[in-house]
Amino acid sequence: MANINKHGSKALHAEIAGAGFAGLTAATALAQRGWSVRLHERGPELRAFGAGIYLWQNGLRVLEGVGALEDVLTGSHTPPTYETRRHNLTVSRETFNGLPWRIMTRQHLHNGLAKRAREAGVEIRTNSEVVAADPSGKITLASGEVLEADLVVGADGVGSKVRDSIGFEQDRWVSTDGLIRILVPRMKKELGHGEWDNTIDMWNFWPRVLRILYSPCNENELYLGLMAPAADPEGSRVPVHFDTWVEMFPFLEPVLAEAAKLKTARYDRYETRKLSEWTRGKVALVGDAAHAMCPALAQGAGCAMVNAYSLAMELEETPDVQEALVSWEKRIRPITDRCQALSGDYAANRSLSKGNQFTPAALEAARYDPTRRVFSW
Repeated sequence: MANINKHGSKALHAEIAGAGFAGLTAATALAQRGWSVRLHERGPELRAFGAGIYLWQNGLRVLEGVGALEDVLTGSHTPPTYETRRHNLTVSRETFNGLPWRIMTRQHLHNGLAKRAREAGVEIRTNSEVVAADPSGKITLASGEVLEADLVVGADGVGSKVRDSIGFEQDRWVSTDGLIRILVPRMKKELGHGEWDNTIDMWNFWPRVLRILYSPCNENELYLGLMAPAADPEGSRVPVHFDTWVEMFPFLEPVLAEAAKLKTARYDRYETRKLSEWTRGKVALVGDAAHAMCPALAQGAGCAMVNAYSLAMELEETPDVQEALVSWEKRIRPITDRCQALSGDYAANRSLSKGNQFTPAALEAARYDPTRRVFSW
């Protein structure tokens, strides 16, 4: 017997390109609302790319909404403070007045979302790359197979083939700076005296521009974000050039020595993409496919998950898919646009180095509640 949705009609079907945070969130939220969902991952297995990640209240509420919060809270960390240092002197300590936030490894978050997707009945296809889409509700796979759906979701990242095959207009900016993101052991004993449970955002501007965002994910793993201008050959070098970094941050020598051992590290310049629209016919774009942003406010994943979850909520209330997509973008996009713009401005001006930069405007997206419910923890 076919599934029946809340409107008393046969369950609709979604094809989703990309099994990252946005794709998994959209797939799970739709399946939990009675949709049949097929999720396409171009790689041979589900896995997260990158190192660590910050989630704020908005992303944590999405996790609560899909039932993954408890799993993700276990094995992640909320630092006592977000400390900013400039030339190794503390300029601010921010606690965000009790606003929930969390640091974790990207794989930990991905595992929690993938578990809920499977439990919700999402069909997950690996080694399945979506190479094109049509606003009428069709996708084409690299194999040549064409699949039809009531909804197509492009969650296939900054290089989205769903987006580019349809021809969404976009503006793109690449920043001066970039980041090496790595995971290393905490090594608190070796680091010695210090408040090593805090997030510590360390900026130096002389004799060269280098920044380390020190972010403990749990008791054993440390996320390091090493920022340098793309024009700095030593700062942007991978594997990490130990002598360059330890000269500026000698107190982090034990963890920098571990970082220098990693052969798979990657340097990525910050990138912003702004689209004229996120929807076309039966196609919706979410995550970096729609709104890639600089990481200054740590909201790339949070906004992606919020928008993916909100899409499922909109479709639950409005049975006409195309009408729901237009309404969804109109309702949810302004917050993302403001966050994207401010993130870009902060990155361009290196504003976080001043300290106390998590203003009400900077935390607007972080405070947003996409579930419209009372937070339970």
